[in-house]
Amino acid sequence: MSKRKGSPPVKSTPHKRPTSVQHDDNEEDEDQDQDEDQDQLCTQEQIVAEVASDAGIVESITLKNFMCHSFLGPINFGSNVNIVVGRNGSGKSAILTALIVSLGGNAQVSGRGSSLKSFVKEGESSAEVSVTLRNRGKDAYKPELYGASIIIDVRLSHDGVRTYKLKSQNEQTISTKKEELALILDNFNIQVHNPVSVLNQEMSKNFLHSKGEADKYKFFMKATQLEQMKEDFIHIKATKNMTEEKMAQHGEYLKELRQKYLEKEDRYKSLSSVDEMQTKLEELQKQMAWALVMEIEKELEPLKEKLQANKQSTEKYDEKVNEWKNKVKEAEQKYKLIQEQLEGITQQVQELQPKCAELKAEAQNRGALFKSSEVAVHRCQVSLRDLERDKAHLSSKINDLQLSINRATGSARQARVESMQRINRHLEDLHHQTETLGQQISQYQHACARAKEDHAKIRREHDALKQSTEAHARNLRAVEGSRSNRLRRFGEHMPALLYAIQDAHKQGFFKHKPRGPLGYLIRLKDPEQALAIEVCLGSLLQAFTCDNYDDEKVLKGLMGRVLGPQSGRRPPIITCKFLPNVHETRRRAVNHPDYPSVLQTLEIDDPVVTNCLIDQRGIESILLIKNRAEACDVMISRKPPPNCYQAFSKDGDQVFADRCYAAEQTRANYLSGDVEEEIRHLQREVETQKSQASTLQRQMTELEEDIKQNERLEMEAQAEMKTAIDKATKYRLELSDLQNLEEPQLEDLKPLEEDLQEIVTKMAEENQKCEEARAQRSELKENYQKAEQEYNLHKERININVEKADAIKEDLIKVDQEVMKCKHHKKYYDDKRGGHLQSIQELEDTLGNKEQEVQVNVLKATQIWPERLQVKRTAKSLDTEISRLKVKLATQQDQEGDRHEIIREYRDALKKYKNTAQQMKNLNIFIKSLDRVMNQRLKVFGDLRSYLSARCIYYFSVTLSQRGYTGTMNFDHKNETLVISVQPGRGSEGDLVNMRSLSGGERSFSTVCFVLSLWGITDAPFRCLDEFDVYMDMVNRRISMDMMLQVAESQRYRQFIFITPQSMSSLPETDLINILRLKDPQRGQENQDEQL
Repeated sequence: MSKRKGSPPVKSTPHKRPTSVQHDDNEEDEDQDQDEDQDQLCTQEQIVAEVASDAGIVESITLKNFMCHSFLGPINFGSNVNIVVGRNGSGKSAILTALIVSLGGNAQVSGRGSSLKSFVKEGESSAEVSVTLRNRGKDAYKPELYGASIIIDVRLSHDGVRTYKLKSQNEQTISTKKEELALILDNFNIQVHNPVSVLNQEMSKNFLHSKGEADKYKFFMKATQLEQMKEDFIHIKATKNMTEEKMAQHGEYLKELRQKYLEKEDRYKSLSSVDEMQTKLEELQKQMAWALVMEIEKELEPLKEKLQANKQSTEKYDEKVNEWKNKVKEAEQKYKLIQEQLEGITQQVQELQPKCAELKAEAQNRGALFKSSEVAVHRCQVSLRDLERDKAHLSSKINDLQLSINRATGSARQARVESMQRINRHLEDLHHQTETLGQQISQYQHACARAKEDHAKIRREHDALKQSTEAHARNLRAVEGSRSNRLRRFGEHMPALLYAIQDAHKQGFFKHKPRGPLGYLIRLKDPEQALAIEVCLGSLLQAFTCDNYDDEKVLKGLMGRVLGPQSGRRPPIITCKFLPNVHETRRRAVNHPDYPSVLQTLEIDDPVVTNCLIDQRGIESILLIKNRAEACDVMISRKPPPNCYQAFSKDGDQVFADRCYAAEQTRANYLSGDVEEEIRHLQREVETQKSQASTLQRQMTELEEDIKQNERLEMEAQAEMKTAIDKATKYRLELSDLQNLEEPQLEDLKPLEEDLQEIVTKMAEENQKCEEARAQRSELKENYQKAEQEYNLHKERININVEKADAIKEDLIKVDQEVMKCKHHKKYYDDKRGGHLQSIQELEDTLGNKEQEVQVNVLKATQIWPERLQVKRTAKSLDTEISRLKVKLATQQDQEGDRHEIIREYRDALKKYKNTAQQMKNLNIFIKSLDRVMNQRLKVFGDLRSYLSARCIYYFSVTLSQRGYTGTMNFDHKNETLVISVQPGRGSEGDLVNMRSLSGGERSFSTVCFVLSLWGITDAPFRCLDEFDVYMDMVNRRISMDMMLQVAESQRYRQFIFITPQSMSSLPETDLINILRLKDPQRGQENQDEQL
């Protein structure tokens, strides 16, 4: 059909252009089975992907001395919709005519003249047209030569001669040949003679209502290029009939030539004499003897080559053995290194333990000293209270004496003394208050720090418990789902993943269907060993295995799409070659009379799964011993059984020849047989953890309340202390002022005052002692906290080392498995090398026997002829010819005739017969091949014609329905007629009328619908319509324009050029719609254009 894909108004795939008719047939069959209505059409058009314009569209055109225009352009076209508007004579139709002529069309196609010279402006010697075509994208024509655009310059002389210049984007002339233009047009699928691609004004008015039904059918055939295919088929059939007639004539002639050839051959064969035949017979017998020798020697050559090749391949086996030997050594060194790391960390932990105990004792000692300092502070406070009581007693006596003195000295002295006493009392009260508040603040701070530390610890426990609860909940959901589907034990998304794998395998994305999860494909003979096998296989239970890395990539893509990014850790994928049979493991498997191996405990139907577990885990060399004590006794106390490198107890404990590890897992998650018991266990675990989490949450809430309360009390105490300090400062200032007043001292008061001063001095000393005790208490407290912190840090170091040791243990297990795997491969290649050496020995024995047989035959041949002969024929053919010569010698008769003439005639007859026979054979092969191809193509032609007819009818009905019309198109392919009937408005099918009965606007609208239906089944980079709406009313014009714009919107890779005298002012200029308004014509030019 065409280079581009068909472009229906409903469905478009602009991303690529198929080049074969078969591809279109498949799409058309799918479309023909669908019965879609107008709503489906609109919906599908809205979801068509936007793509860039493709190669072949018209970028610009320039006219010079063309028709009645001295110069017009350059006119730049958009990549999608271009509407050329202007008055009569402005050059609208001249643009279309120039485009047709410049792209190889003749004058009759344009409808504007009878010859090319009529397009040259009157009074000028020539006309020129320049057209620029886009040359970008995958369909570009020689982009390295032409660039992004191809410029076609056409010159029309006044005598009707047309010349071309094909230029590159840089205006460099590339070619002047019309054949190059034809190649460019064929590459871009530009068909200016096809009215569906370029529909001029006259054709748009007449091709529906002025032509008969046969003409409409021819129009359809021409638009779809089926007419060209039909003419090609007719021409081929005529050529074939002529060839068959000639072959019939040559057949009799060939028989005559064969008869003459056989006669000449008989005469030629009878020319040799008896002596010559006898000599030839002897020569053949000599050749026969040495031919037998050579055949036996030829049998020796493949044996020697095979032996040499096997000896050379021995080096490869040696390299493989050495390679795996080195890998075993490296793995063992790695194992030893990791083991040394583990021992080093264990030694570090052991070395840190005494230091940790020492730090703990130091912290306890410092805690005891801190408590002792608190007792000393308390004693100082008690002593101060006693001194204060003594001070109060002396002060009372002094006051009494002063009272007596005051009575004698006057009321002023008495008032001053009372004021001083009152101030001292206030100062003492404030001193006691500040000490009490200081102790309270210290207690509040200590309580807050302790509560925050406890809260952080409980928070960590709560978070760890929450994660554990979520994990148990996921396991519970998986186990509950496994009631109906055991696959859900391996993950909630596992059934969907297996379905996706099955679907992808049916579609051919996998070379071999992946297997997995491996735990789902195995069964236990002994359910008590479920935990042991689960611990032994570990992550392999959830693993998948692929045959090759391409399948692995596809499987990873499926996992990413099905499991999603939030699924956490994905199942591992193991890539190894799928083999139809299970590995031979009798030599390397462990066989114990009392305990089975993992391989013996499992039931596996698929050999691929069995081989994978053997290769990855070595399950044939692992024992299952239910009792841990027995396992340690078998593996450690005694010498381990042959080929056994580790064992597992039923509780999951792992036992090696020199060590054992306890299992962290307590229950089987994937292989447990009792689903209900597993569900009950998980439910109890979840409830217990939820209860623990609630308790921890309640404790955190209580601690948070305590922290808030202590902080609030601390702030209140700080405020009270500040207030008390401010009051004490004020009272001291007042007391200082009162003491500075001079007063007469009585001798009786001096002893008491001295005692009071002594008490005050003692109180000062005691206060100093209290301050020192408090300072010592603070220092001891700080030391105690430092010791406690150092102890915690040391303990944390020990915990970190323990965690490192656990991680190294896991690495040690993996490396141990790697060691076993490397040993397995080394043993495999050792066995292969041994078998290979054995085959070499067998070949050497066979070769020796053959060489002895050759010597025997050489001895026999030398007896017949001593010199060795080089014989090219086989012994069988020589024996046949010897027998024929012997018979011929017995019956030979002389024949008369000239020898040279007989030989010449024989050679001529042979040559002529062979040449003629070969020609007949070639013609027969050609005709058979032509018949087969023609039958296939005629069938495809009929299917394609029916399919295009159905699509055309469908698109015609759909486009009519947008105006509320109904219509039908009846194709009669036998009589080659096309009947089009249309019913304006809603009506029954019986109301359909012929196109001639419609009004001008209705007929024009129907014309547009027919054009759109043909657009849907044909293809071209651009489409041109000249004054398609000239006979339409406003309603039909608007609907038709909307329909064509809708088609253009869905086909942005194609260019549309609409020529109309209408103003089109209602259409906006957008990125897709380009309205080109031509200037009004000069005076007189309009009449000239109309005359043309």
